[in-house]
Amino acid sequence: MNEAETRAELIDPLLKQCGWGVIDGSRVLREYQITEGKIQSGGKRGKKTIADYVLVYKGIKLAVIEAKSNELEPSEGVAQAKEYANILKLDFTYATNGDKVYSINMKSGHEEFINTYPTPDELWNMVFAVQNKWREKFASIPFEDKGGSWQLRYYQELAVNRTMEAIANDNY
Repeated sequence: MNEAETRAELIDPLLKQCGWGVIDGSRVLREYQITEGKIQSGGKRGKKTIADYVLVYKGIKLAVIEAKSNELEPSEGVAQAKEYANILKLDFTYATNGDKVYSINMKSGHEEFINTYPTPDELWNMVFAVQNKWREKFASIPFEDKGGSWQLRYYQELAVNRTMEAIANDNY
């Protein structure tokens, strides 16, 4: 199977089975554009940075998934998965070929193969080990997207989320 077939036939059903895109407040962003590409001479842009999947719950991006064809090993996507998680400042990332899922905790450095993806609630609790009522209230307010035709740049969203997290934790 090529990568597109692997996503459609193996990865998408597994994410759905784990509740992603099914449980209220959970979303799976496919081919999520992280950057538009570096501006080069002549005003042209270089290659865009696009993550295969971004897992979102309660309005907050929690993890990135890098997909590869099921004919390749998941390790083929580890470097990309880590790069995207670093750019988006996410604690968790996954590399998969649809058959095997490799989990990477960017905070602790722990890496391992897992049988399935965490559910939205499990991943939320992994990212936010200390619960905070304000975090959930802030997260329930969506960013303006002008009907889906526009979105914040990743670093703008990071700045807003970090500010709100500091306020929620009385660290201002």
